[in-house]
Amino acid sequence: MAGRHTVALTLAINEYDHVRDLATGVVPVEGVTLTCLYHPVEEIFFRFPRYREWDVSELSLAKYASLRAAGDDSLVAIPVFPSRAFRHSAIFVRADGPVDNPSALAGSRIGMPEWTVTATVYARGLLTHEFGVALNAVTWIQAGTNQPGRTEGVAVSPPDGVTVTALPDRTLNELLLAGEIDAIIAPHPPAEFESGSGRIVRLFSDYRAVEESYYRRTGVFPIMHVVALRAKVHAEHPWIAMNLCTAFAEAKRLSQERALDANAPRFPVPWAPANAQRAAEIFGNDFWPYGIEPNRPTLATFLDYAFEQGVCARRMTPEELFVREVQNSYKI
Repeated sequence: MAGRHTVALTLAINEYDHVRDLATGVVPVEGVTLTCLYHPVEEIFFRFPRYREWDVSELSLAKYASLRAAGDDSLVAIPVFPSRAFRHSAIFVRADGPVDNPSALAGSRIGMPEWTVTATVYARGLLTHEFGVALNAVTWIQAGTNQPGRTEGVAVSPPDGVTVTALPDRTLNELLLAGEIDAIIAPHPPAEFESGSGRIVRLFSDYRAVEESYYRRTGVFPIMHVVALRAKVHAEHPWIAMNLCTAFAEAKRLSQERALDANAPRFPVPWAPANAQRAAEIFGNDFWPYGIEPNRPTLATFLDYAFEQGVCARRMTPEELFVREVQNSYKI
């Protein structure tokens, strides 16, 4: 782009392979000089909503949707989803707890790091709609998973009849081990689970089979994070939104090619290409889709859960989350 005027932007994002080629400049963003900042997602989500230190940022879908539903239009988003994960596997119990019996969690005490963590929205929705564990049939505890002192990132207004008790001086890991709670919902596993001691296990022992079955039945592949822009940046340069979408999509396409390369596997994971091929068989050739329409069942399900749980103050449509410039594309 030498000799051309470009807009300088900063982007904060986790170090994903499917973003790598954009971050390094292999895939340029037309009209943009991009400075990429790599940070852990917990740091990004702490800093960006509070201080808006950069122009474009990875952001929790739940926190973004909560802000938009409450009328905060200082951020806008594009339908690029850096992080996705099924969250049946994010529910943990003691080994002597209700393993493979999620319905038994009715009447229990369940801890989570924040009410508005996207993973907890999906998992609470699963417990309610798939297994009959009503929100008001659980005592909800908020605390850091492995470190005390974690607080909610945005204001929380649970629905009537639902209470969330904060325990800032405790951790969910210790509470579960002590029998003071019965389960944990958390994207980052509790330390005792990671230690391999066997004292804390996943609620679903064969979580992958459960999650694959859920996807085949519902078409929902949970979205965790979106890419958000400061609204002022978008207002000044509305063309940036689509140009970013195009570049993110190309970087992802190149990453998927790497994942499928069985000739010289690119990732230090045994059977990595075979796993990628299985994903393509289940999800289709683009097994990590961006855009609204391919993700409508997922976005609609998430927004229903978020409204039911008080994460969003009103019921929203997928279109309300994203700037209008990216909601249609040209055809040839």
